[in-house]
This record gives sequence, C-alpha cells and structure tokens, in this order.
Amino acid sequence: MAEFSLSLNEDQLQLQKWIHDFAEDVVRPVAHEWDEREEFPWPVVQEAARNGLYGLDFVANAFADPTGLTFPVALEELFWGDAGIGLAIFGSSLAAAGIFGNGTPEQIGEWLPQCYGDADNVMLGAFCVSEPDAGSDVSSLRTRAVYDAATDEWVLNGTKAWITNGGIADVHVVVAAVDPALKGRGQASFVIPPGTAGLSQGQKYKKHGIRASHTAEVVLDDVRVPGRCLLGGKDKLDEKLARAREAGHSGARQPAMATFESTRPGVGAQALGIARAAYEYSLDYAKERKAFGRAIIENQSIAFMLADMAMEIDAARLLVWRAAWQSRNGGLHRGEGSMSKLKAGRVAVWSTERAIQILGGYGYTREYPVERWHRDAKIYDIFEGTEQIQQLVIARAISGLRIE
Repeated sequence: MAEFSLSLNEDQLQLQKWIHDFAEDVVRPVAHEWDEREEFPWPVVQEAARNGLYGLDFVANAFADPTGLTFPVALEELFWGDAGIGLAIFGSSLAAAGIFGNGTPEQIGEWLPQCYGDADNVMLGAFCVSEPDAGSDVSSLRTRAVYDAATDEWVLNGTKAWITNGGIADVHVVVAAVDPALKGRGQASFVIPPGTAGLSQGQKYKKHGIRASHTAEVVLDDVRVPGRCLLGGKDKLDEKLARAREAGHSGARQPAMATFESTRPGVGAQALGIARAAYEYSLDYAKERKAFGRAIIENQSIAFMLADMAMEIDAARLLVWRAAWQSRNGGLHRGEGSMSKLKAGRVAVWSTERAIQILGGYGYTREYPVERWHRDAKIYDIFEGTEQIQQLVIARAISGLRIE
C-alpha cells in the first residue's frame, strides 16, 4: 500500500508540466474554435496520440501508479486547457474502465487496445449506460440482451442516450438487462466490436457546454455479438444471477455502478481543472483591471471572492486526491468517490460563476473564455451521477440504510 502524501513525486511533477504545456500550447489556442464548431476535434486528438497523451500505454501507466494520483493530476491539467477537448481525448477511458473492471484477462488484452488504436490509426471507445427513460436510475434499463444458444451469440436491442463518442466510436461497451426482473442485479456488460451490423448513431445532441465532445444516442437493432463479447464470460454471469435470485435481488454489484465508482474521482479532477482555469484567469484580470484609479483586486468584494475560490478549489482537490488514493489502496467505504465528484462539480459551477462576476460585462461575452468555462462546468452537476445521486450514495454509505 502506498503512503498518502500531498506532495507529488518527481515523475508526477514532470507529467503535470508536460500535460500543462500541451494544454497551454495545443488545446487552449483552438478551444473557442471547436466549441463554436460543435464537432469532434480529430486534429487535436491525433496530436495527443502522436505526443503519447492519447493511448493505452498512457492510461495503463497512469492507472498503475500505486498512489492513484497520476490520473487526477493529468485530468486537472488537460481540463484546465478545455473541458470539451479534454473529454474528446479522455472520453475513451470510461469504456476502457468498463472493460478493465468487468472483463477477463483475455478480453482486456483484446479490446482495450481497440479503444485507442495508435498514432497512425486513432480509435475511440464509448461506454453506453444511460437511456432516454433511465439516466440516474440505471436499475431500470430497457436495453435487452438475449442469449441465442444455437449460435452462441447475444442479441441486443434498445436505445442508449447521452453517450460520449456514441456512434463514432470503434468499440462500444453496452450495459444491458439480461434478467429484467432482477433490475440492476440482472445486468451485464457487452463489447460491440467495430463494424457490427445493427449499431447506429441516433440523434447528436446540441449541448450547452463541452461542445467539442461528441454526445449522441446509440441505437441497437438486433445487434448480434459472439458469446466472447460478454464481459466476464457466461459462467460468471450465470453464477451472479443465481446468487441474486437466492439473495432476493441483493448481493451482486451492478456493472455500470462498479465502473462509475472507480471513475468519479477522475471526473472530480476534470471539474477542478475548469474551476482552476476560471480562478487563475479572473485573478490575473483583477490585478490588471483598474476602476476608480486602482486595480479592482484592491477592493475587498473582489479580493474576498478570489480568496474563497482559492480555498474551495484546494478543498475539492483534497477530496479528489483522497478518493483517488483510497480507490487504489483499499477501496472507497464511506462514499468518498461521490463526495469528491459532488464537491468538485459544485466548486466548478460556483467558481466559474464568480469569474463572470469579476469580469463583469466582459465575462458574459464569448470574447472571453469564462462564459465557456461556466457552460462547461454545469455538466459536472449532472453526468456520471447528478448531485442528488451523489448525496444518495453518501447518505447510504454513512447511515448503512437503504435511503430512497
């Protein structure tokens, strides 16, 4: 077990600077353009692949860090550059986490590389859970997976909603109901290989923020995949379903929730990057902007807002780092992952709002980046579990009760 420390080691400091430089030199100069275009930023992702930032090797090395801090540090720096482009670069990691968390060693070896490709052939992954009528309530998924014993194939039907990289990904990881009567305990995860017939993109969403990240529906119409595409294998699934039936719908984890539990500190780190960008920009602005003969930071009303921003960002980072370390060293027991994501999301929204207030009318225009950061921040109160879902997870963890 690694010792918890608030000091980054030399490797982490070098990585932090490397990604910060990439965010400053490559991402920020084009962030406004891709936000306006609302298109997937292929040239930036390809540049990230050439630099070694986008790829399986980078993600594997980051997750292998025994302190658990390398990935949150990397995410904070990249999302300091831009959240939409950051999600375009790291959106495949959720699919990778789903494969790694639920797959066999053979499946991990086969499918993880295909979530990323290489610098000459960039590939994408997508993790498909939410549905038009099942967002926060992942136990009510309507997408069905039915086993065809005659051909050893699974047949999937349904529609997934709000999917990052949905429809343009090479590898889709789909969570579907195998035994709907068991609700969340009757679900399984499936890999849909590249080019599989029956999978298509539905509507592409026009979003308030993170516009450079591709978000769309994924439609599954009699999608047939070989039995080996069931993550974990059929024997393991049959055992899980049998235990769930005996236990009265309890005692087996949901594959979707298992993935989210491991990724929430990273999502909190993304929100931190946005919050820090807004804080640093508004701090510099307040030092330079003059009103009534002096810099506006010399007014307590402005200085105190900035002081609170600095404090809240540091507090959120401590929660994110603690949860990331615990996730890598013994697990999360009292809702720490949800605490970190909830706090960081709130801080991002609040900090970007304060940044607009400090810039005044300029902050409300698209000529300055703080309005984009404010739009980007709001999604962190919503995706990978809304504020209220995080509160529910925390409340259940601290009480030991099934709070509804």
